[in-house]
Amino acid sequence: MTHLKVGDQAPQFEGIDQNENTVKLSDLKGKKVILYFYPKDMTPGCTAQSCNLGENYSALQAKGFEVIGVSADSVARHQKFVAKYELPFTLLADESKEIINAYGVWGPKKLAGREYEGIHRITFIIDENGMIENIILKVKTKTHTEQILELLGA
Repeated sequence: MTHLKVGDQAPQFEGIDQNENTVKLSDLKGKKVILYFYPKDMTPGCTAQSCNLGENYSALQAKGFEVIGVSADSVARHQKFVAKYELPFTLLADESKEIINAYGVWGPKKLAGREYEGIHRITFIIDENGMIENIILKVKTKTHTEQILELLGA
């Protein structure tokens, strides 16, 4: 799992979003960021998590948060995911896994007794100064927004 800890400086990143725009963490200085890593667009758990964040996006924005999702899916796949579920936030296509590796969320996983390499579902809460304020290792996909707000006492 991730090597990062609460209080660490969040690794800088630059990625391409579903609209083919470049997004950099440094451009978000002064904003709080919910950076969530998820395995794959259009899968049940990832859809539940993303839709939960999407449905509560205005509440998160009201608390000063920007939401950014990251997976190894392509820009085209993100475009389909965003369109199908009307997701109002940024999804970064990290096919090279640069961001995924920088945050230490790639590694061995098990499913139905089978081991494989993949993205661990982990959320990082980054403060206005780019410091990691919280890390959620056990994400509740259907109630992720509530989990985040409860953790932050918001």
